[in-house]
Amino acid sequence: HDHVRNLRAAVRALRGEADAILHCGDLCAPFIVPILKKFAGPVHAVFGNNDADRYRLQLQAAKTDNVQLHGETFFAELGGKVFAVHHFDDVARHLAASGDFDFVCFGHNHKYEIGQSGSCRLINPGAILGYQPSGAEDVEPTFVVLDTESDEIVTWRIEGDEASPRPTGRPAD
Repeated sequence: HDHVRNLRAAVRALRGEADAILHCGDLCAPFIVPILKKFAGPVHAVFGNNDADRYRLQLQAAKTDNVQLHGETFFAELGGKVFAVHHFDDVARHLAASGDFDFVCFGHNHKYEIGQSGSCRLINPGAILGYQPSGAEDVEPTFVVLDTESDEIVTWRIEGDEASPRPTGRPAD
């Protein structure tokens, strides 16, 4: 949701911590793509319901070597694990229930969630934006880092211009 300061903090924190970024939708504005470009590895993004200017988002992504926009859904094998990424939680839950994926990532509702559906792990990293629209309330701005070797998920919190890990794997209550 084009929160520049929080996204910059997340991208800085992910350098050296992650090999790839999976963005679960709602880039919102084309000026977000150059910020994502600053991540050294691949950035895979899907569209969300607030990505109205898809044409200009795609133009910006075409100017990069690492930011790839995948439409509504992204499927890939990364780190030996099979992933699906979709913006909407209801679609993500159906994908997870299929049994075809190790991990399904989603966003949309801005509610942090690490769940399970059969053998599939569901991941909603929360909202870097730091706002939950349906509740009209501020929430802790978070993202997660997944280690595909150990399947450990570490939640990161953004405060000010910095991001730091939460070893518990959950945002603060």
